[in-house]
This record gives sequence, C-alpha cells and structure tokens, in this order.
Amino acid sequence: MTRLSPRLITTAVIALAGVLCLLAAFLAVGQIESRTAKAVRAALSDKGIAWTEATPDGMLMRLSGTAPDEAARFRALSAAGEVIDASHVLDEITVEAANPLAAPQFSVELLRNASGISVIGLVPSTTDRGRLGRDLGRLARDLSVTDMLESATAPVPEGWEAALAFGINALGRFESAKVSIIPGEVSVSAIAPNPRERNRIARELRAAAPTGLTPVLEISAPRPMIAPFTLRFVLEGGTARFDACAADTPEAATLIAEAARRAGLTGALDCPLGLGVPAPGWGKAAAHGIDALAEIGGGTLAFSDANVTLVAVPGTERARFDRAVAALRTALTAPFELTATLPDPAGADGPDTAEGPREFVATLSPKGKVQLRGRVSDALVQSAAESYARARFGLRNVRSATRLDPGLPEGWPIRVLAGLEALSQLRNGTVIVRADLVRISGVTMDDTAQARVARLLSDRLGEGQSFEIDITYVEPEETPDGRPTPEACVARIGEIIAEEKITFSPGSIRIEGAAVRVVDQIAEVLRSCPDARIEIGGHTDSQGRAALNERLSRERAEAVLTALMARRVLTSNLTARGYGASQPIADNGTEEGREANRRIEFQLVAAEPEDVENEEAEEETDGQD
Repeated sequence: MTRLSPRLITTAVIALAGVLCLLAAFLAVGQIESRTAKAVRAALSDKGIAWTEATPDGMLMRLSGTAPDEAARFRALSAAGEVIDASHVLDEITVEAANPLAAPQFSVELLRNASGISVIGLVPSTTDRGRLGRDLGRLARDLSVTDMLESATAPVPEGWEAALAFGINALGRFESAKVSIIPGEVSVSAIAPNPRERNRIARELRAAAPTGLTPVLEISAPRPMIAPFTLRFVLEGGTARFDACAADTPEAATLIAEAARRAGLTGALDCPLGLGVPAPGWGKAAAHGIDALAEIGGGTLAFSDANVTLVAVPGTERARFDRAVAALRTALTAPFELTATLPDPAGADGPDTAEGPREFVATLSPKGKVQLRGRVSDALVQSAAESYARARFGLRNVRSATRLDPGLPEGWPIRVLAGLEALSQLRNGTVIVRADLVRISGVTMDDTAQARVARLLSDRLGEGQSFEIDITYVEPEETPDGRPTPEACVARIGEIIAEEKITFSPGSIRIEGAAVRVVDQIAEVLRSCPDARIEIGGHTDSQGRAALNERLSRERAEAVLTALMARRVLTSNLTARGYGASQPIADNGTEEGREANRRIEFQLVAAEPEDVENEEAEEETDGQD
C-alpha cells in the first residue's frame, strides 16, 4: 500500500480549506446582497416609487428605470442612499423627455364696480388693445379703466373674438359684475337692480350669445322692499286671479301657488319674492285664506301686512260662510287678524237720490284729461280733492263737477283721495267710490301697475275695506321696420317733454299722474330706436344742499329708467345720471326759473370716432355683398 507523503496531505488539506473558505465567502456576499437589495426595494416602495428597479452588484446597488422627471429621479437616489452608502449606488436611471411647450391659454377677466373697470388676463398679440380700451372706456364713462393685460404670440383660438365681444356686451348691462372670458365660454357673475330686470337681461344674453359659445350666468338681484306686504286673490264666477301677490320665500310662493290652483287658478303665477313680511308664517296664512275663499265659493281675499280681509259674494249661504270663516280664524296664528264680511244682497250703498247715486267718480282720458263728478261730504273735501287731482294730473287737465252731500258716510274723504292716487298710476281709466266699495278700472303699459294699485289701496283704505281692480295691461306694439335715426328719436322725445314735463312731487321719486303718460309716450319712441345711446339726466333747482340735490336728481333719472324697463324698453344703451343744480337753464332766483330747472332731459351720447368709421365700413361691405 502506497503511503501519501505528509507534505502532500498537508497541501491537500490547505487547498480544501481554501475552497471551503471561498465558498463560504461567496455565500456570505450573496446573503448580504440579497438583504441589501430587499432593504432598498422596501425603501423605494415606502416612498411610492414603483418605476425603478434595484439590482445588487457585489457591494454596489444599481438603480435602473425611467423617471417621469428629474425630481422623481432625485427622490429614488435619496431613498436608496438612506439604506446604503450613496457612493455604492450606481445611477442608471433615465428621465422622460419633457413635453413640448403647450399653446398659451388665452383668458380675460373683466371686473366692474363703483370705482371703475379692471381688465386682467392674457390675449393674443393680434388683439386691438386700443379698440378694447375705448370700448371699456365708453362703458366706464367718467370712471377709470385699469388695463393689466398681457399678450402672447400664438394662433388665435376659434371663437376668441366672438367671446371677447360678447363678454364686453354683457359687462355693459350691469353696474357691478365680473365677466370671465375663455374661447367658447363666457361666465357672468353680476347683480341686477331687481328680479324682473335680472330675468330680462338673462334672456337677452342667452339670445345674443354667438353660435358655439356657452354663456354661464350667475345673476343675482336684491329682493325689493314691499310695503305693505300685500296679497289679493279674487274668485268670481268660477274664475280665479291675483290682483297682487307677494311672498317672502320660495317655499311660501309654492304654498300660495298650490292653494290658488286648488281654488281654480290656471296659467302661470307671478308671485315675486320680497322683504317686509309681517310674520314668518305668511305662506301658510295666505294658503289657508285662499282655501277658505274656495270653500265659500267666491269673493275676495286680501292680505295687507297682518290684516286679513275676506269678503264673500252677496248671496253666499250664511252657514257655509260661518264654517269657512271659523276654520280660517283657527288656522291663522298671531299676528294675523281676520275681518270677514258677508254683504247684504240688497247692497249697502244707501238709497240713491233724485240727483243720482251716492258715489264719487273720477275719469282719466288717454290724453290726460281728468273729470271729477259725484258726491263729496263738504266744501273742504271738495277743495282738497280738486287740489290733489291738479297736483297729480296737471293744473289745466282737471275739470270738477262735484256736489256737496253732508250725509255721506265716515271715511269718504280718505276713499276719494285713495281712489285718485290709484288712478294716477294708469294711462287712462275710471275710479268709482261708494260707501262699501272702491272700484278702479283702466289701461296701463306698465306690467307692475296692477300690483302697485292693489298695495296702494290696501294701505290707504285700511282694514276691512273692500275694493275691486280691473286693470288691463296693453302689450307694447312691435317696433316698425323703418326705424328713425337716433337723432330723430331724441328730437321726438324733446318734443314730448316740451309739451308736458316729467314731474315729481316734492322730495319724491315716484312716476305717477301726468308723468305716467309722458313716460308711456317716450317708451313708444325708444322702442323704435333700441340701438341709440341715450343718457337720462336728472336736474334740480338750487334750493337745498348740493349733495342732496345731486342724489335726488340721480334717483329721479333712475326712476325714469326703471319705468321704461317696466314698459319693455331695451335699456342696455340707456344710462341715468344726476346733475343736481349744476346745469341750470333758467334763473334760480324766480319760481318760474326754479320750475324750469327741475327737469328730466334725454341727451344722445355720441359714438366714438372709430365706431363711426367701423359702422360706415360695415355698411360699405354690406353694399358690396
């Protein structure tokens, strides 16, 4: 048997030990790499980095993948550096190519308030900034225009010019507004003077919007103060109607509408929301009252603040009347108080005399002439009625043929004066005053006149008084095709005012009496020239403080503008301005001069020179087509 030499054995053992050590080292390095890679991947995952891969390479860690941007790449390297030394991290990350520069987003924001107009945004470099400034300057009138626009050279988006023009048009319809303009969309946030004007402007803007443009309208309107807060519902011969309606909340308006339909009302109900309600339960109280009237079968229900008056038709069955009234008294809560009347079928006017019925009659002709006839209680009431009528309708427009009757019932003078005041709200009509009734009928071109007359009579006549209203609203005539020039329109208005001024009672801003017919005539003229830019100027005499005179003149000019709105006149090109006593046309040292200085004037607002040139160019283009 051959024996190995000791030296060979020693060498073999040493070699085997080396191999085992090397194998152990490889295994140890593999475990370290595995644990390190696992720790790095966990750190990346904790930070939400899923797009990179960590690959160990000995004592090094390779990070690979495509980062969305440089910031993401840096976050991945930092996360790995928290696990192993940053010098052992090999960066093999690529970054996505940056997107090409997007086209600029053109937009304009127009802001208008009492201090002026501001324009902010980015417009194409091809925009005519000078023309834009002049358009805004014309809207701002005497106030400032602040231009904070920037421009950029880029293709003009489709619909941009149309959107910009529409936005400026919208801004011109409000005294306070924000108009945001982008291609294809114009957003309008604004305040209108009243709900009716808000609805009218909204309709006009939607109709004027260019094809492909979406108008987003958020137009608010302050609720008017209604005094007295009035509702008057009439059920006669199976036909139901409202002479006046008011509600404090949409829920109250819904309750009133539902009750009215149960009572037989057909068609739409216009019950405007307002301030001044006497109690939170207005809607429920009104609905109970309408239901009671429907139960009775006919008559009139009137709310004037918290005073409720129910008058049945003559001949109503007493038991039926008493049941309905008892149920209504139970349903009404404080502060509402009910006065219910079942008239005598024979009437309560008292016997007529040989000289005629015991009544007072005032008739207003379409030309403004007023005739007074019938009974007054004494000479003092006779004089008061004639003086009141002359103040309302004009000194030379009143003819009186009344007679004295000392036996007239108490409250007759108040009823006579209330009837004359109601008549002054109409274009023409008649008021009849009797012991148990005031009846007014006539014609108006103001669609708010009937509700106004109902509130007036409810307030003046007081609790438990009965009145009837039969007022016809005449829709304004269509504008003729052959429209006059703006100069001709203003000249015609001047002729109307020269013949009869728009007058106001001292300290008042109400349009009534002879002024109603003057405004009617002016409205007819303005409907034929809707594009004329006209200023309504209010003027006073020099008596009183300058600041008060300026405010009063402005409020009177605005009252004329509001009256024209009620007559369906487009008012986007009309402005109201108060001048106080700064522009007298006569000597304020005489009564005649002061009377002449207290006036309303209509002046044509001249167009900008460039506007005239553009209009002429458009006319030439139209002629060539």
